[in-house]
Amino acid sequence: MNRLNLVTLGVNDLVESLQFYRDGLGFEVVIYGDEANPEVIFFNNAGTKISLFQIDQLAKDINEEYPPKLNAGTAAISLAYNGKSKQEVDQVFALAEKAGAKIVKQPQPVFWGGYSGYFQDPNGFYWEVAYGDDWKFDENDMLVIE
Repeated sequence: MNRLNLVTLGVNDLVESLQFYRDGLGFEVVIYGDEANPEVIFFNNAGTKISLFQIDQLAKDINEEYPPKLNAGTAAISLAYNGKSKQEVDQVFALAEKAGAKIVKQPQPVFWGGYSGYFQDPNGFYWEVAYGDDWKFDENDMLVIE
């Protein structure tokens, strides 16, 4: 089991999240259900997929009889976008800010030698946008870790 196919984020408002990710950040999405009342949203990105699922429905999916108490954006998790240049990091940050992201840390040189910043989506999930001089990408624009 050496792969991760899908990361599901439990969100408070699927329509608001759809607008942020699709309309604001430009993600390609596949919507199951009506756009005004979606059941689940999948990001049609290269590599590992991301889905958005109503948080109370996610809790019931985990355990219908005793659903766990979940709070969007509060888990010790961050998602990452790895850019191919500092300029790309700055462009993604400008896009996120325009889409309504909360900027937590502006892109800046960081201790490991790269260039990185953080923002939060409408549900509080942290996104790191980073660049490293030595990073390599495969034919699917996925980060190669050697």
